Amino acid sequence: MSKIKPSKGAPYARILGVGGYRPTRVVPNEVILETIDSSDEWIRSRSGIETRHWANDQETVAAMSIEASGKAIADAGISAEQIGGVIVSTVSHFKQTPAVATEIADKLGTNKAAAFDISAGCAGFGYGLTLAKGMIVEGSAEYVLVIGVERLSDLTDLEDRATAFLFGDGAGAVVVGPAKEPAIGPTVWGSEGDKSETIKQTVPWTEYDSTGKFPAITQEGQAVFRWAVFEMAKVAQQALDAAGITADDLDVFIPHQANERIIDSMVKTLKLPEHVTVARDVRTTGNTSAASIPLAMERLLATGEAKSGDTALVIGFGAGLVYAATVVTLP
Repeated sequence: MSKIKPSKGAPYARILGVGGYRPTRVVPNEVILETIDSSDEWIRSRSGIETRHWANDQETVAAMSIEASGKAIADAGISAEQIGGVIVSTVSHFKQTPAVATEIADKLGTNKAAAFDISAGCAGFGYGLTLAKGMIVEGSAEYVLVIGVERLSDLTDLEDRATAFLFGDGAGAVVVGPAKEPAIGPTVWGSEGDKSETIKQTVPWTEYDSTGKFPAITQEGQAVFRWAVFEMAKVAQQALDAAGITADDLDVFIPHQANERIIDSMVKTLKLPEHVTVARDVRTTGNTSAASIPLAMERLLATGEAKSGDTALVIGFGAGLVYAATVVTLP
């Protein structure tokens, strides 16, 4: 017989508050066209992107995270001292150690919260949300802050016609806390490492000095598009099945904001009814990787396109290749 005392947490977990931060500088397609041979019409038709936000020197990964987190904490109606865990998903914090989560936890005023970073690309928010849910149900924290944050402008090759127009900067955060009924469904997640070369950093940091060119993100566009459209629609359906609901039960669909053509294809494949609100934050925010889902969620609630208590399907997918999908009740 085990001598270990069993864990005792909340029966369920839910998202209690959401916050976002977009850098002050808005960058239209015309700026991108200064360095690539393309057109505004081509960029819009291929991606749906009209503008994106780029951070200045003061809008660091930590600074943007703190702004978004402060809003999420206020929205949740709790204090920073009640936060027991801080999970940050990012690929654009350039210090290998310490984790930027520790700096964020301290500057927010948490009471020595557990804090760590994860690297799961554009699926990072879903990974963090799943970990937070586990911490709350397990009892190691009552409230957990999940942050998706990126400064992808630092990793963008502005002369790469295939990717120069895609990426933006920003931070999105949610507070996850205890619930009396299910409000975050089972997560369908996984990885396909055999496709790891389709989205990658051009050179590792160890080779930066020898190449003389700062590392950037590159991708095989068509391969990624096909994978996202055909395989991720299946994962999204699996998440609906795992939650015990159908597309008709949904109020909102919040996919990773990678490309509007991918979003449209997923909507069609999933046969989403017309009443389902679909996030299209990509048009004015671009692809912000781990930040894209919470930023889109925050905007839908702020504009009234979605409301508290709505049932939403969220799915992230990207470099790895990795993915995560779940059904949530909106805060």
